[in-house]
Amino acid sequence: MESNPDHYAVVFENDRVRVLEYTDHPGDRTTPHTHPDSVMHTLSSFRRRLHSGDLHRDVEMPAGLTGWLPAQEHAGENIGDSPTHVLFVELKDSQATPSTGVRLGPE
Repeated sequence: MESNPDHYAVVFENDRVRVLEYTDHPGDRTTPHTHPDSVMHTLSSFRRRLHSGDLHRDVEMPAGLTGWLPAQEHAGENIGDSPTHVLFVELKDSQATPSTGVRLGPE
């Protein structure tokens, strides 16, 4: 990741998705950065303060939570007493056409 390389590592990437691993420690902060539409999976419990412009909000996340994150720009700060460990699956814009082979679900 171009911004905050001390916290983000690319663990997988292809033409459709990029998977990032994020880690930090209590008191760590990130600079403002953007995320495209993503799925987040928390590997640890943590508390963070998210800053967007002049606004901020505090969030507390349990380990094992998976959820949708719409595209956004923010900076973050670990305000808890435990490290943060998260995986992000970022969706890339794609003009892929549906495949016409084996289907993995009902039609």
